[in-house]
Amino acid sequence: MSRANGLHAGDDAMTNPVRNIPYNFAVLRVVPHVHIGSAVPVGVILHAPTAQFVGMRVLAERAALSARAPHVDVELLMRYLMTYRAVCNSEGEGGALAFGSPSERFHWLTAPRSDVIQSGPVHEGVCADVNAELDALFLELVV
Repeated sequence: MSRANGLHAGDDAMTNPVRNIPYNFAVLRVVPHVHIGSAVPVGVILHAPTAQFVGMRVLAERAALSARAPHVDVELLMRYLMTYRAVCNSEGEGGALAFGSPSERFHWLTAPRSDVIQSGPVHEGVCADVNAELDALFLELVV
C-alpha cells in the first residue's frame, strides 16, 4: 500500500474506493545529550483529526532502550515514556493534559522542547486504517 494515496498498486479508485484518512505523525526521539543534538528514535505518534484518533507506539523494553541510549537513566526514561503514553491514551496518570481533545494531546506531545525526549518534525500522510498505519510507521521508522 502506498502511504501517498492509500491505494494498493494496480487499484483503480473508481472501482475500489478506499477510505482515505488524512493523518499527521512524528517520530519520538531520545536525545541523550541535548547539547550535542544527536537523537535515536524510540516511538511514533499518529494523529488523524477526522477520525478523532491519536495513538502512539514506543519501545517499552529496558534492553532495547538501554541499547539505543546507553548513557541515559533507562528507568527514568521509561517513566517519561509511560507518562507520554498516558497523555496520548487519555489515562488519568497523564494528569490534566490527558483530558484534552485528541488534537490538544497530539500538539502537546509533539511541541518543541529541550529535553531528553523530543518529537521530530510533524509529517503528514493518508491511510485507510490508522492503527495499521501506526504499526507500519513504528516498524519502518523505529524498530
